[in-house]
Amino acid sequence: MTVGVWLVGARGSVATTVAIGAAAIRSALVPAQGCVTELPGFPGTLPRIADLVFGGHDITDISLRKRAERLSESGVVPAALPAQLGRDLDAADAEIRPGGVPVARIVEDLVEFRERHGLSRIVVINVSSTEPPAVPRPEFGDLALLEAAGADILPSSSRYAYAAFRAGCGYVEFTPSPGPTLPALMELAARESVPYAGRDGKTGETLVKSALAPMFAGRALRVRSWSGLNLLGGGDGATLADPAARASKEISKDRAVPAVLGEEVEGRTHIDYVADLGEWKTAWDHVTFDGFLGTRMSLQFTWQGCDSALAAPLVLDLARLVSRAHEKGRVGVLPDLGYFFKDPLGSGEHGLSTQYDRLRAFAGELA
Repeated sequence: MTVGVWLVGARGSVATTVAIGAAAIRSALVPAQGCVTELPGFPGTLPRIADLVFGGHDITDISLRKRAERLSESGVVPAALPAQLGRDLDAADAEIRPGGVPVARIVEDLVEFRERHGLSRIVVINVSSTEPPAVPRPEFGDLALLEAAGADILPSSSRYAYAAFRAGCGYVEFTPSPGPTLPALMELAARESVPYAGRDGKTGETLVKSALAPMFAGRALRVRSWSGLNLLGGGDGATLADPAARASKEISKDRAVPAVLGEEVEGRTHIDYVADLGEWKTAWDHVTFDGFLGTRMSLQFTWQGCDSALAAPLVLDLARLVSRAHEKGRVGVLPDLGYFFKDPLGSGEHGLSTQYDRLRAFAGELA
C-alpha cells in the first residue's frame, strides 16, 4: 500500500528532514527515533515508512540535496546522509512543483501525483511558513459563497486545504495558519468525505508545558504566572519576526496552560528572532505557584533543540495515521490526534498524558 505525502513548503528545513529521514529509515541507516507510531506495542497497523512517496510545492528552487547538505553543516542531519541518500533526495525533488499557483493547478498536481505513482491515498501536510490570522470574509463561512467567489480568495494554507479536499486527500495543518479551520472548508471536507487534523505541531516548549501543567493541577498547586521566552533562528524565526505572523504562533503557544488549569494566569510567551541560532532554538520558562499555606515557590526550565529534527518524526506519524483514518472511512476533523498539536482541532484537551491515551485508543480503533 503506497501512500503519497505532499508537503507544502517541500524544500524547507522540516520537509527536507522528513524526506531524508524517511529515506534513512527505509535504508536501515538510522532507527525511527522520535516516531511515536514506532514505539514498541503501539497499537494498530499503519502504512510503512518505507512505502511513503514524497512530493510537494515550494516557491524556492534550491534542491533537496543542497538543502540537506546545509542542514548537515548545521548539525541537524548526520554528515554522511546527504551523499548516501542523494538518489532518494533527487527522486523526491523531482516531484516538487512550483508553489504560489491557483487552486485548480494544485488539484491537478495532486491528481497527477496520485496517478503517476499509483497511490492508494495522499496526505497533504502544510509545513510552510506561518501566516497571520485570517481576516474574516463572508465567503469563509459558507461553502456555496466561497465556490461562487472562487477558492483563490482564501489564505495560502486554506487554498491548500481546499485543493486537498477537492482532490480527495487527507490534510494536516502542522502550522498555526488558518488551513482547514474556516467553516466553509469544514463543510467541504464533509462533502468530500476526507479527514483532516491540526493545528501547529507540538515539538518543544509547549510539549513540556502540556506535561507540566497537569502536574500542578493534579497536586492542587495554584499557578500564579507562567511566562516564556523563545529565541530562534532559521527561516521560521525570520518569518516570526513579522508581528502579524508572530501573533498566530503566540496565540497557539499560550492555549495549553489556561486550558489545563481551568483559569487564566499572568504571563505570556514572547518570541524573538536571533539569526545567529540558525536551525536551533532556546525556550526559557518561569513559573510561579502557591503551595500549602500559600507558600510562594517557582520553577524554571530551559529547552534547547532543533525544531526540524523534532517535527520530522511527527510528520511521518501524522501521514501514516491520517492515511489509515482515511482508509477506514473517517471524515472531518480528527480530534484524537491532538497529542501532536499545540492548538488541537476538535478537542479542548491539552494534557499530554490524556492526549496520549486517546491517541492509542484511536490507533487501536483504526486496526
